[in-house]
Amino acid sequence: MTLRLRTLTLAGLFSLAPLALATNYSAPEQIVAPSPFKGVHGLAIDKQGRLLAGSVVGNSIYQVDIDSGEVSTLIDPDDGQADDIAIGPNGEMAWTGFYSGRLLYRENDDAPIQVLATDLPGINSLDFNDETGALYASQVFLGDAVWEIDRTGQQPPRQIAKDIGGFNGFEVGSDGWLYGPLWFKGQIVRINPADGDIKVISSDFTIPAAANFDSKGNLYAIDTFHGQLKQVDQNNGQTRLVAQLYSSLDNLALDAQDRIYVSNMANNRITQVNPQTGDTRQIVGGDLAVPAGLALSEDGKTLYVADVFALRAVDTDSGKVTDLRRAHGSDAEYPINVSLGRERLLVTSFSTGTLQLISRSDNSTLAMVHHLNAPSAAVELEDGSVLVSEMGSGKLLRLSGPELAQRSDAANGLQGPVQMIRGRDGMVYLTQMNGELTRFDPESGALNTLANGLQLPEGLAELPDGRLLVAEPSAQRLLIIDPQSGATEVAADNLPIGLKPGPGMPPTGLPTGLAIDAQGQIFFPSDIDNGLYRLAPN
Repeated sequence: MTLRLRTLTLAGLFSLAPLALATNYSAPEQIVAPSPFKGVHGLAIDKQGRLLAGSVVGNSIYQVDIDSGEVSTLIDPDDGQADDIAIGPNGEMAWTGFYSGRLLYRENDDAPIQVLATDLPGINSLDFNDETGALYASQVFLGDAVWEIDRTGQQPPRQIAKDIGGFNGFEVGSDGWLYGPLWFKGQIVRINPADGDIKVISSDFTIPAAANFDSKGNLYAIDTFHGQLKQVDQNNGQTRLVAQLYSSLDNLALDAQDRIYVSNMANNRITQVNPQTGDTRQIVGGDLAVPAGLALSEDGKTLYVADVFALRAVDTDSGKVTDLRRAHGSDAEYPINVSLGRERLLVTSFSTGTLQLISRSDNSTLAMVHHLNAPSAAVELEDGSVLVSEMGSGKLLRLSGPELAQRSDAANGLQGPVQMIRGRDGMVYLTQMNGELTRFDPESGALNTLANGLQLPEGLAELPDGRLLVAEPSAQRLLIIDPQSGATEVAADNLPIGLKPGPGMPPTGLPTGLAIDAQGQIFFPSDIDNGLYRLAPN
């Protein structure tokens, strides 16, 4: 995994927030069905035979019924943040908090949770040595190292190796060495935990994400770029394709019958694979993973969704979802927001500091701008330049020239800009984490506060009459604000929005995007259940 449900069943999950509305709009119509998780990552089969799944953005560890696909929460936020899960020789469990930088542990379901290590940002994969009980963990993406973890929590972690190329989902072999992928080198390797010595087993991968053994010592690994599950010959490094799945694979686990379970973060999917026949069965999954920012085409027929682990287009009539980009199967970099330019899509990722420009006509990448400071939104201005809001710096940057290489400060001193749109009047409007709705004049550079005292405002869209719609997920409602008078009214409330952000996330968590068509219909994603909804004006 690279990035970023508090109920006992999926049915309970989807009824977490009552879908009752204020009188301005009808009850929400479901366009895309909900799904569990918030990107599914680490998998494990425990001593009881339970299938466990971790989610970083979901901030929880889940139990998945292998037969029915029913999902329940095993460990709640915030202790549940898990990029990977490992089961020890006596049934103990440990897991990694990717953003929190913590490694957590408990002896059994009834035992207290202990913190065995801290200050390890990007702590990613881990495993026990079943013979000795030793516990090992790796950092990837926000660090690059392998550690031995003191199971008492009294001693600091011992560094085994560093700067090795992203040792992702690994497992301890019967010889005591650590077997796993080097994400950034396309290799499956083994590492001696005694001295950090590294031996390459196979280079037959583009982006390998995880490797595991079956009960007979056969080694399996996944290539997230190609969506493939392969068996790896440990003697000559040759591979055998076991199953062709989809890109954005993250982890795998094997049960006592040597059936393989593979997670896919872009579809909240877990697939069971028979390694002998290659037959697959989807246990659980969804069309959207972590929907956030939205942009609606001029004709109202296509809704673009920044889905964190994918960029997608949704047909607003049928609800059909089409992939435009998938994380680790394309050049997409965790899209958190998307806006519409005249001929291009503007896609931002605050986790990677990226702005991506994509042609609306042929879906090609026109430009990639890196090294931005947590960009939260981007809009295209009249002259073709692009205005970017940086959550990290509190700036509005104007990007222009070939490849948008020229940068200049358009405004400073913002307090956590979240969402930004360009109104039909040519003005730019944005929400800020300090509770302000602000107007920016791109010609004069003037900033004016239109409303304040809002509750962590996020999504923003313009109604047909020129008033502005603002999402307040923490209050589970949408507000209508008159930009001239500042008058405010509740448009809809008790909506399925307002997921509490986990450790390491901004206070706004997953920004709830908004889009409005010419008839005044409102589109919004749910950060609670991952569904996509439409509200019709009464």
